[in-house]
Amino acid sequence: MSNSADSPRTGSSPARTRRFRPVRVLTAAVFALAGLIFFTSFDTAKGTNIRTDTSLLKLSDLIHERSRENGEREESNAALREDIESFAERDDGSTKAEDDKLAGLEEKAGTQKLKGEAISVTLNDAPPDATAKLPGYPEPQPDYLVIHQQDLQAVVNALWQGGAEGIKVMDQRLISTSAVRCVGNTLILQGRVYSPPYRIQAVGDPERLKKALAASPAIQNYMVYVNVYGLGWKVEDEGTVTLPGYTGTADLQYAQPVD
Repeated sequence: MSNSADSPRTGSSPARTRRFRPVRVLTAAVFALAGLIFFTSFDTAKGTNIRTDTSLLKLSDLIHERSRENGEREESNAALREDIESFAERDDGSTKAEDDKLAGLEEKAGTQKLKGEAISVTLNDAPPDATAKLPGYPEPQPDYLVIHQQDLQAVVNALWQGGAEGIKVMDQRLISTSAVRCVGNTLILQGRVYSPPYRIQAVGDPERLKKALAASPAIQNYMVYVNVYGLGWKVEDEGTVTLPGYTGTADLQYAQPVD
């Protein structure tokens, strides 16, 4: 049964009244929206295949290029800093006590080289075709097979708790403001990008450092994934090593209220 408003018999008029139909408006709006989407897609693609990973690859290349440039700048800064310190030590008007105090502060800040007994910890992704090695565990999700930020942070925190005098992650010395961050399966540390395996060195009492690693609940959880899915884990005695001093900027950056 049709609606009375659309019936040819409305009131006493024998002629059919033409009415404005909402359905026609909705149909026109749908076609207009579709046209806008097609135009936007065309304008974005500019004749390229927007389903490829080209843009992502370009971004990845840019990140690695910036990482390389940051590494070169750090090396240049370190050389300049050594020259400046050499000039300053010639005649800075300070006393031996003041020089000793400054040296102690620089050592604690991590800006000077550090020599001593050390251990290393190496973490690595599991093989991409890994399966559960022990009964009762589910087959791995991709997320189970890669090193995460919390895994690296757990190792660094345990080493500090174990009395580490200094820590180096990959080729960079950590200081109090260093932040260990991961994006995807890459590590971003002080403006530079690294891929697994990740190697961490710590100077300190080797036995105490190892006990701190074993006592960490976060690392105990990580070891489950090591034993079940094959994540990489290796702890080694390094003997006597020399950690480099931190060569990056030591300026603190912080938010300020807008005037």
